[in-house]
Amino acid sequence: MEIQNKNTQPWAGIPHSSDNIIAEGKTKIVRQYPEDPSLAIIESKDDITAHNKERHDIIHGKAELATETTCNVFRLLEACNVPTAFKKQLDAKTFLAKKCDMILYEVVIRREAHGSFIKRNPHLHKGQHFPKLLLEFFLKTTNKEWQGTPIPKDDPYIQFRNDKAELFRPDIPTYAQEPFMTLEDYPLRNKQELFEKMGAMAKQTFLILEKAWQSVGRTLVDFKVEFGFDTEKNILLADVIDNDSWRVLENGQYIDKQVYRDGGELNEVTHLYKRVRDLTSRFTIPQQQLIIWRASEKDNVEPFMQALEPFMHDNLKVSTVTISMHKDPVKGYQTLNKLVQEIPNSVVLALVGRSNGAGPTLSATTSAPVITVPAGWDKFPEDVWSSLRTPSDTPVMTVLDQKNALLAALQILSMNNPALYAQLHMKQESRLMNFVTIQ
Repeated sequence: MEIQNKNTQPWAGIPHSSDNIIAEGKTKIVRQYPEDPSLAIIESKDDITAHNKERHDIIHGKAELATETTCNVFRLLEACNVPTAFKKQLDAKTFLAKKCDMILYEVVIRREAHGSFIKRNPHLHKGQHFPKLLLEFFLKTTNKEWQGTPIPKDDPYIQFRNDKAELFRPDIPTYAQEPFMTLEDYPLRNKQELFEKMGAMAKQTFLILEKAWQSVGRTLVDFKVEFGFDTEKNILLADVIDNDSWRVLENGQYIDKQVYRDGGELNEVTHLYKRVRDLTSRFTIPQQQLIIWRASEKDNVEPFMQALEPFMHDNLKVSTVTISMHKDPVKGYQTLNKLVQEIPNSVVLALVGRSNGAGPTLSATTSAPVITVPAGWDKFPEDVWSSLRTPSDTPVMTVLDQKNALLAALQILSMNNPALYAQLHMKQESRLMNFVTIQ
């Protein structure tokens, strides 16, 4: 799926002005879209704030940078089939989205310990890595109050216990405080399935963006997202995802809003926001290919195709080749090189039988990774040696189980494919665990 740039959008120039303001926050305005009551216009502002508005500045051009970054991100998420409110970019400062009834939570995913997490867990060191993603919820509040009751800090950290929501200050150690408020009635109470859905969607989104940032040589360490219900009551990833939404490291240094929070000069902050805009414009799903090689029509590829179905997307091509490398090696060599020339980002799965020599032969003639799947190895185990004891410069891999072989091929492709990476890693989340290093 092509991720279109705003300059190629067919809707450029559509009238979308509206004075009907639905909501206005510190950094954006939400307006009713005049042509469709189910849609809204999200307009970014040049404002930048930190520490609950204790620091507030205007960066001319920030609105354009924030809008472009958000649209770059949401176009990638759309290509990865994440259900979002985003529809299309309208101009430099605005985009069109489904109008949502926002859920009053900030959902935070962490790969490393930074920011308020360190304040609440000072026994951990900054940058503590979490193999299993951490999921946190914060209640969205304004002006230090919740439903008319004063609270000590906006956006408190939540712990859900015994069907109640306990609120904690997000900026001091959790173990050193009691909840300052316990809510028996809170958003989505008795809707555990929706909390689970938000958590799963947030993790999937984080993994997609984690790989996208890796693909441009940077590291996403945490982010916050928000969700809402559209007019048809679908739960969607909504609001914005821009340089105020995450922490991203470049050579160990922040290139996000954290620089502003830490007192950085406005010129430096502006420069970083421009860099992030440019980097996110490179977010994409690459064109890739899985080549399934077999010697004859008798070799059944149907199990592979069935197992592959959940991972299929527009940019993944599956090419099935039926050529015996023993009987027609020249045709096989020419066919393989033509396929890899057309789509260099390829992996070969070789269904080999009898002598098992096809895998090593293919591996010796291409730079694409080759994985052999020996047929009948349980009855004729001696055949496997042809795939294991190979000459020099034939880096073929051998996997006996067909599903594991396919998984290995997908993992190779996922190294620069955000969609595949997120799908595969989500399956691993349930069996991962975090080992905490205490200072």
